[in-house]
Amino acid sequence: MNKLKPIACLNMDKLNLNFFVWFFTLILLMGISQEDAYAQKKLSRKERKAKEKEMLASRLFIEGQKNLMLDDYEKAYFYFIKALEYNEEESAIHFKLSQMMVRAKQFEKALAYGQRALELDPDNKYYHLQIAEIYNNQDKTREAAGVLENLMAKEGNNRQYILDLASLYLKLQDLDKALEALNKAEEYFGVVEQLTAQKQRIYLKKNNLEMAIKEGENLIEAHPGNSRYVLSLVDILFNNNKASQALDLVLSNLEDYPNQPDIKMAAYKLYKGKSEFDKANKYLKEAFANPDLEGDVKAEEFSTILTQSKSTARDQLLDSLSKPMEAIHLNNPNILIALGDWKLQEKALEEAIEYYTNSVKITPSNQKLFQQLIPLMFENQKPFDDIIEIATLATENFPETSEFWFYLGTAQSGNKDNEGAKKSLEEALKLNNELNSQLTLMANSQLGDVLFGLGEKERAFEIYEEVLAQNANNEHILNNYAYFLSLEKKDLEKALKMSQKLVKRFPDNATYLDTHAWVLFQMNRFEEARPFMEKALEKEPHPSGVMFEHYGDIMFKIGEKKIAMDYWNKAKDLEDTSEFLTLKIKNKTYYE
Repeated sequence: MNKLKPIACLNMDKLNLNFFVWFFTLILLMGISQEDAYAQKKLSRKERKAKEKEMLASRLFIEGQKNLMLDDYEKAYFYFIKALEYNEEESAIHFKLSQMMVRAKQFEKALAYGQRALELDPDNKYYHLQIAEIYNNQDKTREAAGVLENLMAKEGNNRQYILDLASLYLKLQDLDKALEALNKAEEYFGVVEQLTAQKQRIYLKKNNLEMAIKEGENLIEAHPGNSRYVLSLVDILFNNNKASQALDLVLSNLEDYPNQPDIKMAAYKLYKGKSEFDKANKYLKEAFANPDLEGDVKAEEFSTILTQSKSTARDQLLDSLSKPMEAIHLNNPNILIALGDWKLQEKALEEAIEYYTNSVKITPSNQKLFQQLIPLMFENQKPFDDIIEIATLATENFPETSEFWFYLGTAQSGNKDNEGAKKSLEEALKLNNELNSQLTLMANSQLGDVLFGLGEKERAFEIYEEVLAQNANNEHILNNYAYFLSLEKKDLEKALKMSQKLVKRFPDNATYLDTHAWVLFQMNRFEEARPFMEKALEKEPHPSGVMFEHYGDIMFKIGEKKIAMDYWNKAKDLEDTSEFLTLKIKNKTYYE
């Protein structure tokens, strides 16, 4: 958008400017109709000259207006200045130039033009308002107030500007005059909330509580049944140690208008303040049962109660309040969060996850909820597809948050989507940029597994080495690095040291026992491998197919072929077995 430049910036090349003015003047004069020319013959030469100037000024003014509407302020300014040269007595030109100077923040020039406009047309209220605005911009509040006072004193319907005058008095801290102006405004506009609230603030500032209360009562009387006005007065009463009077006002209003849930919430809080909990909870339950009470209000109060010390009475109240919340507001994300928090506190994790999931799908802009929900889904072993859905939503709404990409990559890895996992984990590492060392370690650990699955084995081993250089006891890396080396029959002594470290630290961990057994197997130490594999099967409640297959392989190598066949057959209906299992069973021999 073009902006008005300082006057110094509006100079043109003098020769071009003179030519432009001469040419434009010629065109305008040629445009005067023959009829006008004939009419001018009847005028004296002096009158004719004045008439021509007036018409020219009018046309220049119109051109200025046109360019002003097009936001071409430089041209508009030029035309207005030229118009003024031809008719200095036209107030509208001065007014427009004053407005342009205000836009350019050249307030002294704006004031000069504005005062000249007012001098030429002292009854034009817009010129008064223009000067008041300029004074206000110059922080000359008292002068601005004086201009409005003069305007108000004139005949005509100018009372609507009384609020502007009241605002200026408040700025001057002239509270008595502000009250006087607000009272006059009330005569004009009627008893309305904005005026009453401002008057109450003034009375409270003057330590006149009685009048502040009276103003609130007048507002309630003028607008019966409006609960907001009742609550406003309740706040004033309560904050000024008049809780009993506030309660009387609430109960009185409920007698006339019993179906106002926000007033019942006020009754609940006031009775709660008096430790009359039975009465308080009665009003609370009634308020929650009303669909007109906003869901956010219910969610906030429910969450407040949830922070109280656990007790039978508290739990019963929460249970009672949760029913209308679920029945009425299940599309309110804050209600769902409050209910999820309740279920999380009650250790009902599946229900908590469901509430949180529904909430974040309605409002995916809640970053904090994503940060709470996704780890909870991992901890409770939710299906990877479900975690991927939520983690994807998180990355779409917070694409610069590295942890969400890490969660997505981890879930994709668990879902055997190694290509997707690789992209997500690399994005997490790029965004994290070593800022969170723990995240870097975890993401690299996952990325190593993914790369191995994609056949990028050497790069996977390099990443494992990097992680172990920072944390030599990283369990995940020690286990997977040892296992993958054993699969490759590479650096088996190194693999053995890593798996030994794990089984020594975690002697009952079935996964680590299985890895150690398989490293020994690949080193042809079958008898040593057997007890570790047997212990792995003993410690794992639900052994995987590969664990049964490993035990079968070990038993085959030590000559227990019948046992080997039994365990290979156990493995065949499970997942994660080798590509050779079918051949092993078919030909009753070991393949690799």
